[in-house]
Amino acid sequence: MSDLIKHECGIAMIRLKQPLEFYTQKYGSPLYAFNKLFLLMEKQHNRGQDGAGIGCVKLHMPLGQNYMFRDRELADTPLAKLFRRQLETYDQLREHGLVHPEFPATVKRHFDFGGEVLMGHLRYGTSGAFTESSCHPYFRRSNWPTRNLMVAGNFNMTNTQDLNELLIGRGQHPIFDTDTQTVLEEIGFHLDEAHDEIYHRYRDAGMEGRDIPSRISQELDVIEILRKSAAAWDGGYVICGLVGNGDAFVMRDPRGIRPASYFENDELIAVASERVPLMTVFDLDSGDVNEIPPGHALSIKATGRVRVEPFADPIARISCSFERIYFSRGNDPEIYMERKKMGALLAPQVLKAVNNEVGRSVFSFIPNTAEIASYGLVEAMRKWRLRKVRDDLIETLDREGLTKEKIEALVMGDWPRIEKIAHKDIKLRTFISKEEGRSKLVSHVYDITYDVVRPDDNLIVLDDSIVRGTTLRESIIQILARTNPKKIVVVSTAPQIRYPDCYGIDMSEMGKFIAFQAAVSLLHKRGAGERIRDVYEACKLEIKKPVEQQENKVKDIYSLFTPEEISAEVSLLLYPQNTEWKGTLEIIYQTIDNLHAACPEHMGDWYFTGNYPTPGGTSIANKAFINYFEKRSGRAY
Repeated sequence: MSDLIKHECGIAMIRLKQPLEFYTQKYGSPLYAFNKLFLLMEKQHNRGQDGAGIGCVKLHMPLGQNYMFRDRELADTPLAKLFRRQLETYDQLREHGLVHPEFPATVKRHFDFGGEVLMGHLRYGTSGAFTESSCHPYFRRSNWPTRNLMVAGNFNMTNTQDLNELLIGRGQHPIFDTDTQTVLEEIGFHLDEAHDEIYHRYRDAGMEGRDIPSRISQELDVIEILRKSAAAWDGGYVICGLVGNGDAFVMRDPRGIRPASYFENDELIAVASERVPLMTVFDLDSGDVNEIPPGHALSIKATGRVRVEPFADPIARISCSFERIYFSRGNDPEIYMERKKMGALLAPQVLKAVNNEVGRSVFSFIPNTAEIASYGLVEAMRKWRLRKVRDDLIETLDREGLTKEKIEALVMGDWPRIEKIAHKDIKLRTFISKEEGRSKLVSHVYDITYDVVRPDDNLIVLDDSIVRGTTLRESIIQILARTNPKKIVVVSTAPQIRYPDCYGIDMSEMGKFIAFQAAVSLLHKRGAGERIRDVYEACKLEIKKPVEQQENKVKDIYSLFTPEEISAEVSLLLYPQNTEWKGTLEIIYQTIDNLHAACPEHMGDWYFTGNYPTPGGTSIANKAFINYFEKRSGRAY
């Protein structure tokens, strides 16, 4: 993705099944779980770099000793700093004689993260403030272990305001911080209710007070608590949580919008947002890792009992296709093949764009995450060329016979070339992203390989997706133009992004989408500019309706145009102005049908089609257009 888009968050959880002594003897370290948690988070650092946090629950701690811990970090490279700080603390404890690695009990007693249940979170903020207090996990404290709750997640709720009103209606005083605080309080409320019901039942039956906590811990049904908590949620989510008694859970939204996988053996159970980190960290095959089904919760009791059960009624799965296009790591075997297929399916459009001049075409990709799809595209081009060679040989043989020279010309000529054309300066981009008003520096984020493109060449550059087009317009295309090809073709493996996301990807302001800008431009060019106000008025009427009755009126902005017409207008909008290059620019997008063909298990396409999987998404689209028309910046949720 050439535009810098923040997205998704990453979660990790490890629950040890054996005593700490087992891991010390087998793996040589009482910090086995702590180290594995770091690796799981490091292998998912692509999912969040705004902040990091970890939590821990220690099982069976004596009365009077702390059993639940949390640490968070917001600074640059937060994950490294967070774990470095804890390891420095561990070394200090060793120097003072409080911790002896050969005696795991001392580690559990004195080191905060020397417990059996650990949770980690990597944050990309799409709501709330950017402060350490906004980093997960969030913590709800109590003197009762079974009322202590810590949560972290990869999620965004579209109806946070309504959920806060629900809390207020119960008599609570919620802090209007983020949807994470709202989720914490909602789960916490039903946790309290379950706790109190069990407590009063045994107290009224005459049980000794000191004996009641163990009964509460045994009978607490986390999945039932989650079922009640999630009843009013509208959004995409994977939420993991720790209860002070040692119970743990991970829940996934009923549509399966956000991903989550887990692995279990007789030593531990581990959870991560993606499958590949679990495969890498624990040396597994893909078949060893299971997906948490949509609408299900993975519950781990303090006793070690594991359940994977539904907390919501079955509903059609609509998993996020952007996970496959860009966000998830491409070394997952399924994602790798899907991305190659995305590239291959673009071949007919590319051939048309270059008039079948494959031999005079140079193929490349921007950024590196588009590399896999470029392999698929070039492979499809080579197959096309092979078929053409076969047909030409047969035709020549039938018409005039073959000579060595003719075979040489037909077989060896006109093959597509793939080159590394653009190189991104990561440090420079990081610097620019933190400085306002530095647009002139953007053109230097990328550099090129010189003298590999000829003036009569077509230059085809593959991108994951084109969101705002800012980097393309201000940097990439201007740099590519320096190679002086006769034509530049920028190819997006994703379809046109037309609508905001509200489930965890920071694509929220409609007016910034280049496809939307192109549609508005076409409306004005064709004398239909009044439709913009008509859609605005229609959106205002829609948001007055109950959310489940609303329709996406923003679709009317695009209804007059074909995807090809919008692509052509995008090409005009992105054509470099401050350059001497006089060649042709063409922007090509993946089709919706081909995206679904490449990713048949991830059909979520609301950012392309406006077909949102939950009612809250439709409402957010209408609100986002109202914000655009009224020139109000910021998210609509």
